[in-house]
Amino acid sequence: MTQRSSRPQERLEHRAPSDCPVCGDELAVIRLGCASCGTEIGGVFRTCEFCALNEKETEMLRVFLASRGNLREVEKHLGVSYPTARLRFAELLEKLGLGGTPEPQAALTREEILSEVASGALTPDEAQELISRL
Repeated sequence: MTQRSSRPQERLEHRAPSDCPVCGDELAVIRLGCASCGTEIGGVFRTCEFCALNEKETEMLRVFLASRGNLREVEKHLGVSYPTARLRFAELLEKLGLGGTPEPQAALTREEILSEVASGALTPDEAQELISRL
């Protein structure tokens, strides 16, 4: 008997996908169920506007709210530069459909971007996108 089978069954919860893996269109919630009693409700339900955020975007939103909108605090908590914190916040707003007219942002230099990667504040993919915009 394995150690895993001797423990009570753990219930793993996974984040629901927001986009169709076949065509890429937005998925609709059509069934809700109660894990406790098994009741199911069917229909077409509106999804949460925040459910499409990935883990990194959700963390950015949490930090922004906890810091009461102070991007200097966001910068400190995430360990990124102020321009990077502003960029991530602008991207979050854009994903939520709240982007509006973007503020002109001071572009990071190539050296600043590479420094952000070295410190772990930016991923190589984010840096590649920023460098391609230069």
